[in-house]
Amino acid sequence: MENKDQNRYQAVLNDSKVNIDDAAVQAAVEKILDEHYAENCTPEIYQFLLNCVDLTTLGTDDSERSVAQFVQHVNDFDEHYPQYKNVAAICVYSNFAAVVRGTLEVTDVNIAVCSACFPSSQAHIETKIAETALAIEDGADEVDIVLNVGYMRDEAYEELCDEISEIKNCMGDHHLKVILETGLLKTAEKIRNASLLSMYAGADFIKTSTGKVYSGATLEAAYVMCQCIKEYHEKTGNVVGFKASGGIRTTADAVKYYTIVKEVLGEEWLTNERFRIGASSLANALFQSFTETDAKPF
Repeated sequence: MENKDQNRYQAVLNDSKVNIDDAAVQAAVEKILDEHYAENCTPEIYQFLLNCVDLTTLGTDDSERSVAQFVQHVNDFDEHYPQYKNVAAICVYSNFAAVVRGTLEVTDVNIAVCSACFPSSQAHIETKIAETALAIEDGADEVDIVLNVGYMRDEAYEELCDEISEIKNCMGDHHLKVILETGLLKTAEKIRNASLLSMYAGADFIKTSTGKVYSGATLEAAYVMCQCIKEYHEKTGNVVGFKASGGIRTTADAVKYYTIVKEVLGEEWLTNERFRIGASSLANALFQSFTETDAKPF
């Protein structure tokens, strides 16, 4: 059975037509940005991008008090700027899900948590499942986990997919985002393999990186991942979202990822149910861009 399953996963990769030539990927990204970036630099798109932000705090010194204060900024934004849409979600460590649930007053902002021994993903599967289940019980709407990159390194695809599936199975209808840690995978081929395997294992979103240890999001990784999402959708009819995270701080950065998503996946993916950006300082940068002020509401 093990060989049969392993062969099945390898067949999925062998059947993929996603371009994994690194030079070709880089050229494709440059072409898209040269042709389309400028047209997306508008106040309307900046506002849309704010509504796609997973506003994130993942500090070693996070506390119940600091997380509650962080959430209050989102509440205050809703009160002070009702003419604008809020962020998509607040993202915290799993042990703070209950704090966010108890503080958040905005109904259309989700609670996301980083779980399953984030950011290394090094632990027993039972520990990962227990942490995730507790976060859901405490009020999390979405869960971000890191793909087991050790399994990827060893090409242990059955174990990799089983782990993702087991975590997903404990979550009910809640969305699972699988972080590929593309800065560690590096090549287009490895990023493609991780993307496809994560989706076939049950990921609702695939996400670039943690931004904690290895280099964060790159436009080339985003391009490969979006190509994989497109191919997977064409083959299965299933919709998977894309999330960029790690080092995205400026409005210009965000617009570049928007441009890749728009040109590869199309208008259908231009909703915060299918496109997210994980960041801490980006929300203020976007707000300043479309209001042309120095205000920092977040």
